[in-house]
Amino acid sequence: TDFSFTGPDSENKKEEEESTQEDGKIPSFTVLLHGSLKVEGMVALAHVAENWYGILYSWADSKKKSNLMLSLLEPGPEPVSWIGNIKNLAPISDFVEPPYGEDDNKTPFPIRPAEKHSYAQSCVVWIKPSGLQADIQKVLRHARKLPEKHQQFYKELNRLRRAALSFGFHDLFEAMASMLDRECTMLPGSAHPDAALQLTHAANVLRNEMATDIAQVILPLRTNFNQDTT
Repeated sequence: TDFSFTGPDSENKKEEEESTQEDGKIPSFTVLLHGSLKVEGMVALAHVAENWYGILYSWADSKKKSNLMLSLLEPGPEPVSWIGNIKNLAPISDFVEPPYGEDDNKTPFPIRPAEKHSYAQSCVVWIKPSGLQADIQKVLRHARKLPEKHQQFYKELNRLRRAALSFGFHDLFEAMASMLDRECTMLPGSAHPDAALQLTHAANVLRNEMATDIAQVILPLRTNFNQDTT
């Protein structure tokens, strides 16, 4: 004979399962919001507290399961610089004059800052070693094609030198000079004589004190081979 016992734990578990099933049948705005954000690939701006905002979005920790996440922004009216004041985000009906102007196809958002920041300029960035390596390789590629690429060679060499001065990376000058010396020794016998002269000249200038003067520019060495072309 089989005997089955129903204790308090099993009864509570049964009640929880029934409650969960009932909750699943009740319409939920959270479920609707999560599904909409997931399908559309969008995020929602949430007003968390006074002068404090967050971002709601769908995030998946696996291929099968996704969650509705809330990421809090820094407290304040401008937690995202390129958006501007979040309090200015509103329906078009709230504006006295349409912000789009006469052309509905153009949008004024995101609002651009009045001043142009320095980091918006086209500048050299060496946050990762790969960035520095790429700039050095660019100089060496032009060095191997001297004298045809002497203008591009000196342009990239000066660009590299200015960046090194800006970062205080003066040790790069000696390293770059050694690389140019190596390229000079590896020139094939059929190389143009001006190639060795330009490489030696550039390496010597990098070892000179003038290399640390930001106002100076490394110029090509005038030789009998390039006087007609420079």
